[in-house]
Amino acid sequence: MTIASPTFLPPAPGTPAALALVAQPLTREAFAAFGDVIESAHARSMPINAGMTTRFHDLARVDPGPGDSRVLVNIFETQPYALPLQVGMLERHPLGSQAFVPMDGSRFLVVVAPAGDTVRVEDIRAFVTDGRQGVNYARGVWHHPLVVTQQPASFVVIDRGGAGPNCDEILVPPACVVRVSLAG
Repeated sequence: MTIASPTFLPPAPGTPAALALVAQPLTREAFAAFGDVIESAHARSMPINAGMTTRFHDLARVDPGPGDSRVLVNIFETQPYALPLQVGMLERHPLGSQAFVPMDGSRFLVVVAPAGDTVRVEDIRAFVTDGRQGVNYARGVWHHPLVVTQQPASFVVIDRGGAGPNCDEILVPPACVVRVSLAG
């Protein structure tokens, strides 16, 4: 598989180079273009283990990609960022999806741009989880590395293992300023 070098495009004519985003509440509908929201609310469920457990079924489309790749289950421990977050870099995983699920109820910021070989500042979006939600970034979706804002946090991370480079990074040009804050 040949992967093109990513490009951060200048803003479209008439679009300011500075973007101030207020992270919006994470919902399935608003995030659908970027992947899946992992949560039990409104999910199909069924009792299992003699009724002692409720299984919330098929919450995300884990995509390990082509060939002899496999699904990896990891734990990430991350340190908090200060707000407003200045976005200096985005990354993508062109060969498979990547999911983040908080282990300790931590809210986190989700900063994304559509999949593709180019990124435009005006296409960047920001969401904030409620601490009980996770996300599964679809293959190739641009995203900021994991952002917590209050305290160190741990996450279960489900992604792809196998041959081939699966992480592209792109720097936000100095002429384009993207800042993300929380409402209120």
